[in-house]
Amino acid sequence: PCIICIIIIMCVSSISFYLPVNSRKCLREEIHKDVLVTGEYEVSEQPNTKTNLKITDSSGHILYSKEDATKGKFAFTTEDYDMFEVCFESRFPKGTGRVPDQIVNLDMKHGVEAKNYEEIAKVEKLKPLEVELRRLEDLSESIVNDFAYMKKREEEMRDTNESTNTRVLYFSIFSMCCLIGLATWQVFYLRRFFKAKKLIE
Repeated sequence: PCIICIIIIMCVSSISFYLPVNSRKCLREEIHKDVLVTGEYEVSEQPNTKTNLKITDSSGHILYSKEDATKGKFAFTTEDYDMFEVCFESRFPKGTGRVPDQIVNLDMKHGVEAKNYEEIAKVEKLKPLEVELRRLEDLSESIVNDFAYMKKREEEMRDTNESTNTRVLYFSIFSMCCLIGLATWQVFYLRRFFKAKKLIE
């Protein structure tokens, strides 16, 4: 069985769920372009059970893959605005008895929350106040980018609605012309028919 959960998260995603044996669970999230994504995961171990982790984009490109995943970290940078999918798949040999569900803990961060500002402070020798200002600057930039994207989507939707309304109008005019033409043809046809039958002069 395959179970898909769709989640909408702003910056941080921490989730725990049960993963039955021989099943697959996926988490989906939309992320902007050029955004750093980091994550940590931990899967409870069960005898003879292997859990595979795979992260893909909407085109099926594999961004991260780990077989027999029990505990680890991953990181990648998005190349485009896309829907990304994190899938855990449990494999267990059949006929070996019943095994309890595994517990999966997943902690994902992206954007500002994914950056290691402590490491940045060490590399650039920044003071605590400068680090906090850098964090606020990145957060402000992220918010501005979100608003810009929302505005762009609104413009695209408005253009789509206007295009659809124009097509509906043209189709309505075309349908009306067809109906008028058909009604006119029926009138002349019936007139000729009745004249041929000498029912009217």
